Amino acid sequence: MRAEIIAVGSELLLGQITNTNAKFISAELADIGVDVHYQTVVGDNPARLEEAIRIAEKRADLIIFSGGLGPTKDDLTKETIARHTGVELEPDNRALLSIQAYFERTGRPMTENNKKQALVLKGSTVLENRYGMAPGMAITVNGRTYMLLPGPPHEMEPMFRDEAIPYLQRVSGSQEIIVSTVVKFFGIGEAELEYKVQDLLAAQTNPTIAPLASKDAVTLRVTAKARTAEEAHRLIEPVLAELHNQVGENIYGTDDETLSSKAASLLTGAGLTISAAESLTAGLFTALLAEEPGISASFKGGMTVYDAEAKTKHLGIERQLIDTYGTVSAECAEALAEKIRDHFQTDIGIGLTGAAGPDSHDGQPAGTVWIGLSYKETSEAYKLRLSGSRNTNRLRAANFALFYLIRKLESEKV
Repeated sequence: MRAEIIAVGSELLLGQITNTNAKFISAELADIGVDVHYQTVVGDNPARLEEAIRIAEKRADLIIFSGGLGPTKDDLTKETIARHTGVELEPDNRALLSIQAYFERTGRPMTENNKKQALVLKGSTVLENRYGMAPGMAITVNGRTYMLLPGPPHEMEPMFRDEAIPYLQRVSGSQEIIVSTVVKFFGIGEAELEYKVQDLLAAQTNPTIAPLASKDAVTLRVTAKARTAEEAHRLIEPVLAELHNQVGENIYGTDDETLSSKAASLLTGAGLTISAAESLTAGLFTALLAEEPGISASFKGGMTVYDAEAKTKHLGIERQLIDTYGTVSAECAEALAEKIRDHFQTDIGIGLTGAAGPDSHDGQPAGTVWIGLSYKETSEAYKLRLSGSRNTNRLRAANFALFYLIRKLESEKV
């Protein structure tokens, strides 16, 4: 199959949002051997969209559309394709019932235009939307396959993985399945990671290894092609073992795991309690941890002590320590961790202090961060030199605190 992706939405052309859908779809199609030769972006204009369709039909067997399936007047993707292909639109009863149930559940009135979202191309395979209202659909007309997907990534991505990929494998007659494991790294850049595993990247055949960067982490997606899932996993396992051997100190999880979910899982699984004292992060660390279900079994409390007086008055840190070493220091970070641990009587205490920027603080340059960790009657501090904006530095510091917590818990084999 040769594919073209057409993203529909004037907001993409205006630069109001980034076209992440095309990136995601291209990567997923590559895993099943579908070549994407072109990506097109077109605004909410039926004439221009139909022109884009005519061009795509000259060079692609599979045309995938994202966006334009909503309830408003500018959502015209399926209407335009229906007119272009001569295929009628009809309501999908399952989708309509799902939309009605949503409005009943939320107690909101359902306006007539919401029914538009349940319309699908007659005779198409309907792709269920488990995270939104408008279903996707796929249909083959005159030997060419048209696939329509919703625009919001949180709706489109699971639909594409769970519904569209199996559909494409069926229509292409592929007898092989694709299995991927995403390995997540922290505290290492994409270029450094690629350099350290260049022997694996050079030798890859099946499984393949694809490095990807995201806002929160660097990842490697290990993908195997086989006749069964069990066989694919057997192919992946030696690659994962070698990654742990070469760069295991920076691996914190796989697939859907996040720093906070992994930390929470380790804490609750071991029956350990934790508290945190935060200066520059002002509650970001505890907010990230509190996102995880069940964390109340481990997280007992936190305190924001933003200036020196708050540190001495509310946590009891000795004034002499601050006068001698400063608030942006290993000594202060360790004291924060120890005092908060004593205050809440927890197994683990975390302390964060530093100069978020853009200016220096307490004699230390912007981006200097110290993270203290108190556990089993011992304390240690980790120093960071961050170079982002003020709020980027704060978020990175909170994520590093989660990462160091994960490393400590795993090293202790708790």
